[in-house]
Amino acid sequence: MTSSPAARTAQVERNTRETQIRVALTLPGDAPAPPKVDTPVPFLSHMLEALGRHGAMALEVEAKGDVEIDDHHTVEDVGLVLGAALDQALGDRKGIYRYGHFSLAMDETLVDVALDLGGRPYLVYDLPAISGKWIGRFDCELVREFYQALAVQARMNLHIHLRAGGNAHHVVEASFKGLARALRMACAHDPAMLGAVPSTKGVIV
Repeated sequence: MTSSPAARTAQVERNTRETQIRVALTLPGDAPAPPKVDTPVPFLSHMLEALGRHGAMALEVEAKGDVEIDDHHTVEDVGLVLGAALDQALGDRKGIYRYGHFSLAMDETLVDVALDLGGRPYLVYDLPAISGKWIGRFDCELVREFYQALAVQARMNLHIHLRAGGNAHHVVEASFKGLARALRMACAHDPAMLGAVPSTKGVIV
């Protein structure tokens, strides 16, 4: 009988004069649990709960920030800390699929998400329908800021493309759920890799 691989976990904190953020997570599929999210930006909290649930990861996020100024610092810094936690939990990235993709349909909306956990951060972001839009009190311009911060700190190549639709809430939610599903694929243990680094270089840097 073979034992299951140990759960890949991380906890990262960031404390500045603008924000105080803590993220704890277990990578998708290792030990799923209901997400626990507490931020002063309700729509961000909603999206992070969707990310945790559809990513089948144990995700805890606690955030405080200077939202009396605006939500920018909090949304961006949550992306930074979440990305750093993903990077830490992935460790040397041995034995993972590395690549993930998902096409997420939500009513009239269709969003494609593809990613590579190969260590080179890059964001290609194409959600034109939400440019200049607001969802309640949430400025949709911050969606790109979140993904940019996440991609850099997770050392992830991330592509997000809108294929159909225009409802801002649906577009943003589809992108988060698509990311969650793509991460599940990319972080999963690949039995064909036999625990090796998924790179011809022999290392992911």
